[in-house]
Amino acid sequence: MPKPFNKLTAIAAPIMRGNIDTDVIIRIERLVGNSVRGTLGKWAFGALRYLPDGSQNPEFILNREPYRQAEILITGPNFGCGSSREGAVWSLQEMGIRAVIGSSFGDIFFANCFQNGILPIVVDKEIVDGLAAEVETTQGAGRVGIDLEAQTITSPTGRQHHFAIDPRRRDGLLHGLDEVALTLQRDNEIRAFQASDRTARPWIHFARKPA
Repeated sequence: MPKPFNKLTAIAAPIMRGNIDTDVIIRIERLVGNSVRGTLGKWAFGALRYLPDGSQNPEFILNREPYRQAEILITGPNFGCGSSREGAVWSLQEMGIRAVIGSSFGDIFFANCFQNGILPIVVDKEIVDGLAAEVETTQGAGRVGIDLEAQTITSPTGRQHHFAIDPRRRDGLLHGLDEVALTLQRDNEIRAFQASDRTARPWIHFARKPA
């Protein structure tokens, strides 16, 4: 089950390049034959984090202090586009990322974040750019605050921004519930509907005998 998300105040790392796809977040060869969760974090952004000789690229932001401890990413537009690999979200989660703030995301990546306890926040590009600029001014020392219950982001200088979120997905994150668990919360309603539907339309529920 996802870890509940309520409030977070943390280091944020701006990665502002647009159209970073899931293959950049984690290469497919790192997922083939790898079914062990907890081993993917070191490969997140592998092509950006590592040089051809396998050493860390000192120019990549997540290889520099204090951004190594980032729990929030501030991203360019269309982050997480491309193929529908849930491993991209797993790898971010395993390297400690709990929230991603951007102006737009790949649709499937966006949905996968909620399923795995990462909060993706969509706000106007001007807000994203402003947050990134404030973080960079403080060289990463300025923390970004997120309050999911109040649906607000607080910048390093104290500016507050409201964000919208689907109420059902918000409730799932607040309580650490995925889609299956959210559905099971309505188990009594589902069973009541099934019982009434069997009475109203018995032919729908008729079980055929095997041939």
